[in-house]
Amino acid sequence: MELRHLRYFVAVAEELHFRRAAERLHVAQPAVSEQVRKLEEELGVTLLERTPRSVRLTDAGAALLDDAKRVLQLAEAAGQSARNARDRATTCLRIGYVAAALPAAVPRALQAVRASGAITDATLERGRTHDLIQEVRRERLHAAVVPLPAPVNGLHVMQLSDQHAVAALPVGHPHSTQVSIRLDRVAPERLMVLPREANRPFYDGIISACREAQLAPSLVEVANDNLEQMLLAVASGAGMALLPESVAERYAAPGVRFVRLADTHSAFALGVVTRRGSDHLPTAWFLRALSRTVYSPPPAAPSRPFAVVAA
Repeated sequence: MELRHLRYFVAVAEELHFRRAAERLHVAQPAVSEQVRKLEEELGVTLLERTPRSVRLTDAGAALLDDAKRVLQLAEAAGQSARNARDRATTCLRIGYVAAALPAAVPRALQAVRASGAITDATLERGRTHDLIQEVRRERLHAAVVPLPAPVNGLHVMQLSDQHAVAALPVGHPHSTQVSIRLDRVAPERLMVLPREANRPFYDGIISACREAQLAPSLVEVANDNLEQMLLAVASGAGMALLPESVAERYAAPGVRFVRLADTHSAFALGVVTRRGSDHLPTAWFLRALSRTVYSPPPAAPSRPFAVVAA
């Protein structure tokens, strides 16, 4: 039994006239007669009594009519659900990010794309670099903001910026009022860092900078990559933390001040990874907005970007 058979039968049953049913369906009258005849043959019952002057539903036809309408309504609802899912898929955006490698430019770009009406929904999902890249390959994520270098063979990479290290110090620390600080001035202190797996390029960059300066600081890896807990530990006097400068862009933690490390090279580069040849328009709009945002800092940016002080 085909939906077309039911659709033609319902039209004739409601119009009780083959010509009017054909006009309603925008098809030729013989086509309507043929489809109703095939339906009767398949069911083995007569659905309509036909005379030269009239068409009348049989008891079997009347019994089928209500169910046929329900089937057609369910079919239309199912089709609409599929179309709605398609529309949502073409106007939503799923972005992955590494906790300590998300520059302020990303949420600003998302805000711009939302304001333009180009997307209806955007989600940010935190994860580790390797996992996020795999999710982009599997097309579960449209893009991922990750530290570079990373295993991105076969993917498109848009480089955002080089990231330097900053020291997160408790307010009141002797060095907290400085604009920048040398690595050898912080090395003697207890230094908290995120686990290497949280951001390998940054961790390895810090180790390399210490070796170049012939320093052997006491690095304490925190148990997880929860930035809020780490900054709370700094504010409570548990020690100093070394973090990427993107953290200073996004956080104004009570009792914490961010100071740039003056004598270190950039620890890593930030990049946005997407699939090559993707025709997903929200992704293209996001990358376009991001490229404008990266080179156009917000008008309210403070004159000393890493001097974030809170009582």
